[in-house]
Amino acid sequence: MKIAVIGCGYLGAVHAAAMASLGYETVGVDVDASKIERLRRGEPPFYEPGLPELLRAGVDAGTLRFTTDVAEVAGSDVIFIAVGTPQRAGSDAADLTYVDASIESLLPHIGEGSLVAGKSTVPVGTAQRLAEVLAPSGARLAWNPEFLREGFAVEDTLAPDRLVYGVADGDDASVAKLDEVYAGILARGTDRLVVNFATAELVKVSANAFLATKISFINAMAELSETVGADVTQLADAIGLDARIGRRFLNAGLGFGGGCLPKDIRAFQARAEELGHGQTLGFLREVDQINLRRRDRMVELIEGELARVGGDRVAMLGLAFKPNSDDVRDSPALDVSRMLQEGGRVVKAYDPEASETAGRSVPTLDIVGSIDEAIQNADVIALGTEWQQFRDLDPAEVATKTEARVVVDGRNTLDAKAWAAAGFKVIGLGRPDTAAAA
Repeated sequence: MKIAVIGCGYLGAVHAAAMASLGYETVGVDVDASKIERLRRGEPPFYEPGLPELLRAGVDAGTLRFTTDVAEVAGSDVIFIAVGTPQRAGSDAADLTYVDASIESLLPHIGEGSLVAGKSTVPVGTAQRLAEVLAPSGARLAWNPEFLREGFAVEDTLAPDRLVYGVADGDDASVAKLDEVYAGILARGTDRLVVNFATAELVKVSANAFLATKISFINAMAELSETVGADVTQLADAIGLDARIGRRFLNAGLGFGGGCLPKDIRAFQARAEELGHGQTLGFLREVDQINLRRRDRMVELIEGELARVGGDRVAMLGLAFKPNSDDVRDSPALDVSRMLQEGGRVVKAYDPEASETAGRSVPTLDIVGSIDEAIQNADVIALGTEWQQFRDLDPAEVATKTEARVVVDGRNTLDAKAWAAAGFKVIGLGRPDTAAAA
């Protein structure tokens, strides 16, 4: 079987490498020549655990290649669309420029029997429109949404918790073809759902909307907890024991970021308004606002401690929007760093993987090469991303390397008692302050 993947960004590069690892002859296509050159060498253009090994294995075996020439998709059994759908400039709606351009570029190279499978996150109604564009060529369209978590993308592609096929009514041929692509995955008992186009499109955005809502709910509880003196982490533990609620995604702190959840919930709300159902998803606006308020709150806490100790130097540990990623799109940690810097504070930041991407996003930020460089001479230490190496820090050792005795834990992941025992005041979002040991 021959597979093509249009778009070799985060989603497309992972999907192409995964398809090649399943034994398929796979070609990835992208308009960015420099990106393609890196991929040809087996070098991913972003950080993702497990991807370098998968890429190199496919390239070395000759089952995986990359090109800027879309004509090389000719003869492919399935062509996956994996291009970005960013937020449209000046609007909350999704920008479908790259999706539309991908479909148009395919038309001269596909025909009767070709299957185009969309993986990009799109507003409901997009697949039906694109199916009509493809119809004169004889090609069929399916929508096969992705459910990748950055940091676990390889695992989520090769061992997903479900596969969803959105197809036209009666299109058994597309179902059979996708079953052939995912045969090894299905053989392990993976759930597979066959639905219509609209349902497949809604599965992805509604899942993201639910997760974002759950995160913002616990952060709303954090706002109340700070006022009344409750501990939001203990609150989450208690309500998470209810099987109907569950503990996952009930971690209060700086909130969500990245290239999916923020823009997807905004695009979902915008599409609902276009369909005359703006009130139906109106709650997502407050979900978004709660999320953004947590960043302001962390800045407020840091500023308050700087005023108390009479300093202006902040060590920011973490810049990526989440650990095991170098993605700084809509990163809460980077946003807090930028706001502090714009307020006249001296910020030294460190991230194990996101230094380059953060530097491109905020060129004025002082990004250093180690934890020790960041905390040296700091007045306040702030945790912005919960990398394991930050969680594993020995507070007694940290105390020997900096005069700072305040830690603002933006992710509520540090052992507050251990840090307090080492002489630090620990402040968590939605948690009572842990006073430093005398």
